[in-house]
Amino acid sequence: MNRLSQIKQDLLVAAIVEGTSIRGAARIADITKNSAIRNLNWIGAACQTYHDKHVRNLKCFHIEADEMWSYIHAKDRNLPLDLIGSKEHGDMWNWIGIDAESKLVISWHVGKKETSDAKTFATDLASRLPGKVQISTDQLMHYRPAFEEAFGTRAAYGTISKKFGNVKMSPDGKYEQPKLKKMRQYAVMGNPIPDAISTHCIERYNLSVRQSTRRFSRATLAFSRKIKNKRAAVALYFTYFNFCRIHPVIRVTPAMDAGLADHPWEIREIVALVADVTK
Repeated sequence: MNRLSQIKQDLLVAAIVEGTSIRGAARIADITKNSAIRNLNWIGAACQTYHDKHVRNLKCFHIEADEMWSYIHAKDRNLPLDLIGSKEHGDMWNWIGIDAESKLVISWHVGKKETSDAKTFATDLASRLPGKVQISTDQLMHYRPAFEEAFGTRAAYGTISKKFGNVKMSPDGKYEQPKLKKMRQYAVMGNPIPDAISTHCIERYNLSVRQSTRRFSRATLAFSRKIKNKRAAVALYFTYFNFCRIHPVIRVTPAMDAGLADHPWEIREIVALVADVTK
């Protein structure tokens, strides 16, 4: 393994988790693009391994889940003929489950927007939450069978329905966000607490992901060319968010609030996970 120096690894990780592209992060760390991708994959894989081992037996109750669009190699409509139908290219979705109270990202899955992917995500989420939970999502049809299979009677599940006005263009030709006209809450499974059926935390978190993970930015050229790179970047950012970044609402890191850490991690502690995994 051709490891970078500690300083260069710290610079690389710090740049990536603050929304810098791979080429930009490589320039900051004074390394090649290929070296940046190689080290990102090592560190991201170590973050995933740490998360799978330690983020378990959580006592979270109010869970919010959502899926976020991006693409790998090219959008579905632009894929070459030999890649059409590929599970590792084209439109891709990042399934995310977050604790509404501690803000901890409990589970994630990078895949397609299909029932099989929803079940993979739900199974992983359920494996980390041994107790009863309440889950809130939008009205995507894939969620209910996935949660029923993964949680059984342990989960109360509710959805949010939002209706917006027509999309308008401003006089100067710019897109304007349509206004929310109506919102309703529905109990889908079990007996969810009506006032706790909400997706505002996960929707705000999606904005943070798009701002801080270049591969999810709107109208960007910094897309992933391989699903391996996408998964590594996602695991790195979520580990950084959980263990390093002090949340402005709870005033500690999500991992501290959830009892998984006793101090805010520094970047070097994330980098050190590579050595821990390879021991």
